[in-house]
Amino acid sequence: MAALREAVGEGVDIMVDAWMSWDVPYALHMGERLAEYAPRWIEEPVLPDKPASYAEITRRMPGGILVSGAEHEYTRWGLHQLMAAGAMHIYQPDTYWAGGISEMLKIAALAGTYDVQLIPHGHSVPANTHFSFAQPPTLTPMIEYLVKWNTLHQWFLTTPVHPVDGKLTPPTEPGLGMDLDEDKIEARRELTFT
Repeated sequence: MAALREAVGEGVDIMVDAWMSWDVPYALHMGERLAEYAPRWIEEPVLPDKPASYAEITRRMPGGILVSGAEHEYTRWGLHQLMAAGAMHIYQPDTYWAGGISEMLKIAALAGTYDVQLIPHGHSVPANTHFSFAQPPTLTPMIEYLVKWNTLHQWFLTTPVHPVDGKLTPPTEPGLGMDLDEDKIEARRELTFT
């Protein structure tokens, strides 16, 4: 973490993803150790089905470090339970996994009610871009972009979403931008199931 902070400088956000592998004492210990490097948030310190653990970590996290998560919570009811428990500062449901944009609008209404931020999981960037730009910037202040995966997942798209200098611009084309680039399709075959 020291090497990363030194490499990027003070003006760049660093986020730490724990991949749901910590417990309360370990998360708090890591928060103490990482606080001097000013990470913006620690993501998914525990499993999403442990709202009490999340809430304790969120209440006790040192150094102003935010707690994020919920990409592995798939329903508005589960997200509502987490929000009601004060489980985290930033909620990151995956638009595709959580039921699409219609369901995300309901989740966004909940997030607005609880005064928490909503930064959808970076797996669903074409949809997330449209969704996030349609929300108030206080609710969705940024878009998570997974450099490797978003490059791979959008390879066949005509208008892939790619940040320029760390920024995305609102899409201008109608739809979600999922049209296929015919020049990248080398062969086609129809699959039949019996």
